[in-house]
Amino acid sequence: MTKQEKNEVIELLKGKFSQYNNFYVTDTESLTVEQVVKLRRTCFDKNVEMKVAKNTLIRKALESLDNEKYAGVYQSLNNVTALLFSESPKEPALIISAFRKESNKDRPVLKAAFIDGDVFEGDNQLAALTALKSKQDLIGDIIGLLQSPAKNVISALNAGNKLASLVKALEERAN
Repeated sequence: MTKQEKNEVIELLKGKFSQYNNFYVTDTESLTVEQVVKLRRTCFDKNVEMKVAKNTLIRKALESLDNEKYAGVYQSLNNVTALLFSESPKEPALIISAFRKESNKDRPVLKAAFIDGDVFEGDNQLAALTALKSKQDLIGDIIGLLQSPAKNVISALNAGNKLASLVKALEERAN
């Protein structure tokens, strides 16, 4: 690979890292060509971009953007590395989990995930990442929690009106 080709790859990666707030660093070393093609197809269908690059080029791209921000990702740059870029922080984790179940293997291995500024290191984080909620889901949960006390107060007030009418009706019957 010439120096110019390396610089082109670094610029492409810098563009991807700038475009997406979420990316996963995976190890696809022991996958067959057929399995990699299948993984790429699944990623494409789910709007996840998969890029394979040399670790040194990935590191140079990250360092040129913000060395400190991505520092937690550097130690995961070893072996064969495939990057999964996504708008959704959860989708790559779901793809990896489903791919593993389908193929009955423990590959691809999650080396690290960078999600909205936080680094999740190690394959043991995959289960937690599949359970992540999207920003819209969290906002919906908060709105639901905020509405719940108001609904309870309104229900109590309505029940109070019903109780008052019942007492009044019983009082009129007694007279």
